[in-house]
Amino acid sequence: MSRADRIFIDMCRDILENGTDTRGELVRPHWPDGEAAYTIKRFGIVNRYDLREEFPALTLRRTALKSATDEILWIWQKKSNNIHDLHSHIWDAWADEDGSIGKAYGYQLGVKHSYKEGMFDQVDRVLYDLKHNPYSRRILTNLYVHADLSEMRLYPCAYSMTFNVTRDPSGGPLILNAVLNQRSNDVLTANNWNVAQYAVLLMMIAQSVGMIAGELVHMIADAHIYDRHVPLIRELISREPFPAPKVYLEPDITDFYAFTPEDLHVEGYQTHPQIKNIPVAV
Repeated sequence: MSRADRIFIDMCRDILENGTDTRGELVRPHWPDGEAAYTIKRFGIVNRYDLREEFPALTLRRTALKSATDEILWIWQKKSNNIHDLHSHIWDAWADEDGSIGKAYGYQLGVKHSYKEGMFDQVDRVLYDLKHNPYSRRILTNLYVHADLSEMRLYPCAYSMTFNVTRDPSGGPLILNAVLNQRSNDVLTANNWNVAQYAVLLMMIAQSVGMIAGELVHMIADAHIYDRHVPLIRELISREPFPAPKVYLEPDITDFYAFTPEDLHVEGYQTHPQIKNIPVAV
């Protein structure tokens, strides 16, 4: 079975059996009909995925890997904060009349900062350090900029990536690992979407700097299952997982800014049926 499926099943069971129910408390999210959206939540989830072993795509239901890749490139490559640059409608609920989500996500990655080596935005600084100082312990990004929170249509959920380079004792190329920090994660709608897209990001950056992708560690402060999602989750984790698909990048691309979603190749992705009409809290 896919290891991502086993991690997901174990996490969901832990949340349902040991989590805190927020029903009756003051909560911000609500359902489209206006009712408060309560959750069962678990603090401090840490999941590890080794991309050298398999790609962490859920088979309990299909994750739209190319759409997830399109979104991560919208943020990290285009550094955009406008939904008109995105080929899906997942951000429509948070955009203003011009399509902007404010000073959030891609906007923050595109802001240039002064270093002794010159001016870099956060993405270019990561690429520079991985090429010139790969063993630095300071290679990270941060989207949670307090000075700009009032101008964001949504506070960043996945807000920080910390990169760390290791070497296999047997030799070979350097291994690029990363920690994804997430303050909040809607387990049904977004967990594997985030895992898969940041796995692709790690693969793209690794290939761009002549390394191989290693571990992706996903740290979630508040992993939650919404009240209206509980029966859907219970049915989902009762399914029998399939083997993980083979996922790889177009091998000749070495420029991070040259990747497109079409450069992601997916083979043997067998899944259970998709869950339709999942209610989304906003």
